[in-house]
Amino acid sequence: MTGTRAFPAGFRWGTASSSHQTEGNNQNNQWWRFEQQPGAIAFGQRSGIACNWWANVEADFDQMAQLGLNAHRLSLEWSRIEPRPGEFDEVALDRYRAMLTALHERGIQPWLALHHFTNPLWLEEMGGWENPAIVEQFTTYTEKVVQHVGDLCGHWLTINEPLVYLGQGWLRGVWPPHHPNLLLALRVYRHLLYAHAGAYHAIHNAQPDAQVSVAKAMRHFDPARPRHLGDQWAARLRRYLFEDLWFSATLDGRLLPPLGIGQVDPQLANTLDFIGINYYARYQVTFTPNPARLFGCEGYTLGRELSDSSSRGPYSQFDPDGLGIICRRLQPYGKPIYITEHGLPDQDDDQRPRWLVAQLTELHRLIRDGADIRGYFHWTLVDNFEWNDGWTMHFGLIDMDPITQIRTPRHSATLYSRIAHANALPDNLLARYGMGSSGEK
Repeated sequence: MTGTRAFPAGFRWGTASSSHQTEGNNQNNQWWRFEQQPGAIAFGQRSGIACNWWANVEADFDQMAQLGLNAHRLSLEWSRIEPRPGEFDEVALDRYRAMLTALHERGIQPWLALHHFTNPLWLEEMGGWENPAIVEQFTTYTEKVVQHVGDLCGHWLTINEPLVYLGQGWLRGVWPPHHPNLLLALRVYRHLLYAHAGAYHAIHNAQPDAQVSVAKAMRHFDPARPRHLGDQWAARLRRYLFEDLWFSATLDGRLLPPLGIGQVDPQLANTLDFIGINYYARYQVTFTPNPARLFGCEGYTLGRELSDSSSRGPYSQFDPDGLGIICRRLQPYGKPIYITEHGLPDQDDDQRPRWLVAQLTELHRLIRDGADIRGYFHWTLVDNFEWNDGWTMHFGLIDMDPITQIRTPRHSATLYSRIAHANALPDNLLARYGMGSSGEK
């Protein structure tokens, strides 16, 4: 590091995206089908042509290059690649190959996620992630992808936010397949673990030097009443279910209750080459005797600044310290850390610049103190289709009108560009956003 605010040489400055949210006309997956149902999406909106990336992603890749970004994390659409079971679409695979080539031509390192919440319709009709056959099906799909584009990608994320997908589909039941059932949720949890492991080994069999992980959603849970035993227990339960179970299995191979009785499965062990963190906010947990809600209600800290709201209320709160807590907790695992997602919905861009500088100041402090953090991927480059919330959530560094497709860079795009080009947090930025010339808040 060349200065107190410089980031390490080779630090990855990127953005993140997903296929269904950006490509457009992914008509062969379960989310497209869900969107057609009345009342499914806010204001009856639909993904439509999304950001039109399938036809012309290269224009936005040009924007990335102009911003000085050196990495981009995107996902592949399984329903395009394998539109029918066992039938792979070479045209779709060639299009993804062209995308990856275009990134390389612009000096941008591609990172690929194999699954980002969407499934082919044929898979859903076979039971999807509830069917144990998913493990072999996902592994076969991975093998085909690596065979076709593996030479263009060295960093892989098998599954994006596996436990968010689990929670939304099988605990809360607000996403397809809408099966709120604890027993089914546990079955899906195991299938997610083994599908990840199958994909991990498939990638490494073809690319021994590949770096493979998941994009793991991480949230810090505090007891709303620090001395209340019920609140403490409900917060700890969340950390156990959404963090300890997953990392125990993928690092040590140990299946803890309720997934197992502590037995070690070598197939699962050591299947994370790095830790990818998707981080947005921390939560306060208040005990409730309702097992369907995991014995707790989650909320934000009173008095903290909140971002724009989703259909479920405020999306996130200003909390750069929470990421520091998460990273410090993960350091003992001895794996490199990448922030594979971070951002906030902010249509008028009056919060994003300050939140971004504060978050990166915290990352710099962690690196200065010895944390092995190697990259930051902002969610996202351009406004995109945000699942149940449709087009109402504006996460983009660049504003985009989904009707006209007109892009307008926000001030935060200029700010992020300046940081990426410099690989550092300039003093005047820190002072402007209240961090002080030394980067201290």
